[in-house]
Amino acid sequence: MRRRTFLESAAAAAALAALPPAARAAAPRPHRFRFGAHAFELDGRRIVLRSGSMHYPRVPRPYWRDRLRKLRAMGLNTLCTYVFWNEHEPRPGEFDFTGQRDVAAYVRMARQEGLWVLLRPGPYVCSEWDFGGFPAWLLATAGLEVRSRDPRFLAAAGRYFQRLGQELAPLEAERGGPILMVQVENEYGSYGSDLDYLAAIRGLIRQAGFRAPLYTSNGPGMAMLRHGSLPDCASVINFGDGDSPEKAFAVLKRFRPQGPRMCGEFWDGWFDHWGERHHTTPPARSAAGLDWMLAHGISCNLYMAHGGTSFGFMAGANFDRRYQPDTTSYDYDAPLDEAGRPTPKFHALRAVLRKHLDPGEHLPDLPPPLAAVSIPWFDLTGRAPLAQLLQSGRPGPQPLPMEALGQSYGLVWYRTEIAADAAGKLAPRALRSYARVYQNGRLLGEIDRSRGHAGLEVSLRGGETLDIVVECMGRVNFGPRLPRQRQGITQRVLLAGVELPGWTMFSLPLDDLSSLRFAPLADAGDGPPGPAFYHATFTPAAAGDCFLDLRGWGKGYVWVNGHHLGRYWERGPQRSLFLPGCWLRPGPNEVIVFDWDANRPRRLRAVPDAIFG
Repeated sequence: MRRRTFLESAAAAAALAALPPAARAAAPRPHRFRFGAHAFELDGRRIVLRSGSMHYPRVPRPYWRDRLRKLRAMGLNTLCTYVFWNEHEPRPGEFDFTGQRDVAAYVRMARQEGLWVLLRPGPYVCSEWDFGGFPAWLLATAGLEVRSRDPRFLAAAGRYFQRLGQELAPLEAERGGPILMVQVENEYGSYGSDLDYLAAIRGLIRQAGFRAPLYTSNGPGMAMLRHGSLPDCASVINFGDGDSPEKAFAVLKRFRPQGPRMCGEFWDGWFDHWGERHHTTPPARSAAGLDWMLAHGISCNLYMAHGGTSFGFMAGANFDRRYQPDTTSYDYDAPLDEAGRPTPKFHALRAVLRKHLDPGEHLPDLPPPLAAVSIPWFDLTGRAPLAQLLQSGRPGPQPLPMEALGQSYGLVWYRTEIAADAAGKLAPRALRSYARVYQNGRLLGEIDRSRGHAGLEVSLRGGETLDIVVECMGRVNFGPRLPRQRQGITQRVLLAGVELPGWTMFSLPLDDLSSLRFAPLADAGDGPPGPAFYHATFTPAAAGDCFLDLRGWGKGYVWVNGHHLGRYWERGPQRSLFLPGCWLRPGPNEVIVFDWDANRPRRLRAVPDAIFG
């Protein structure tokens, strides 16, 4: 009872109480899933997969069952999920399948709620996730090529698959579990054309003990299908709700005349980049595309059914003529919004799915909604400069990237001494991906890769310290730049074309803030310029989900009760951070905000709905 959270209130307990009667009564039994001439077959009968994507790291574990029940109530019969390698092997050979990362519990819970499972274990997953799901420590090996037959990469991927097989292979349908199919790689036809590599990944999956039928998933172009498919795997295609399903499946039929038909990702919304608009799509358009597929007996996976949140440092990035970091919110304009609430798109798709249920099948009722609350304005009362976290630095003649320092996420602080007065363009080569530059604590400017900055003009005084503090804003997760995602300052630093030597590097992963000592703002005033942490406690009047209002703040991160909610940035379009009610506790709650900017109003509140603008 000491750790009872707000989620365990009477209303929420009622929502999570009993399993469906069929799930309670049925003992696990093996099932036979296979590829028919034109459709999938389960236990000898044709089955149309009405699937939806939802990812376990993007939904707080106490909410998994609530969200799964809502997917089932929408009319889905299958859950589709990636498995995120970097979540499970944060350091080489150290695996974590506990708590929020207990993917086996997630899969078992899906079956309890009447859902089959499509498993997408990677090793590459894209998904607007940092580095496409690859662990950052791969980048510490010079020259290693991800998504290739590089033996060092395949050895690491094989170790990951072997450990994953221990967790999930026993949950395949033929062994009494819910996993029907396992995907080989992910949209490889959009990246390369090495079918021997694709076959190597297939071999690693089989060696790990997975016996379920395998499939590949690619865009609907002929070249993508040809370069990303294997003859013994089902081939499914991905496209958006603005595309023509009829044309897409005509391409698939030309490529593979026989075999089941499925849209592996039906993009019913889209994701956001910082500094761009918030994406939405018309519910009627998604509904029309889904209706066409189901009417033609074609299986479909909604991407996303529920997007959720890329908590912590896990939001990735794209590169299309420039670097485009992704927002923390993965709302995706999905049928269930970021807080898991049904949207107009949910009800439009539910009406379509109701038309295409199996004989005798009925839609379950929606579970009762979880509470949404407001928290009135409160002041942050303590301040601790980022420099408090500086420990012993690592010296070197040139700056080293984050991964060479044994670090995966957060910040790196680079420091050198300026020997004599100098002026000109300060140009850190290949800086990834955002930095503030200081001399003796004075802010000289920022370098922002997403805005195309290559450096800034400076006038430096001899005998003073130059500091460049670099933030990893998310590694690119899609496209040809994928293997080259080292973060920090990855090459030299030039001043007026001349290299600056002699650096000290301080790792700031921001994974442990327990050493911070906060001075009261009344004593510290605004404090010296520069990045700092701000602290407060607040006591909500009621339990429930909410969104922290970050309007007026600059750029940074927020932690509540030790949970890292993610990144905020005044560039928008996201102007709030989702705070799940299950992470709150009765009485005082602790919030820590890291912000790059001094002299900002230091107040927070929470509102029931997300803020975009």
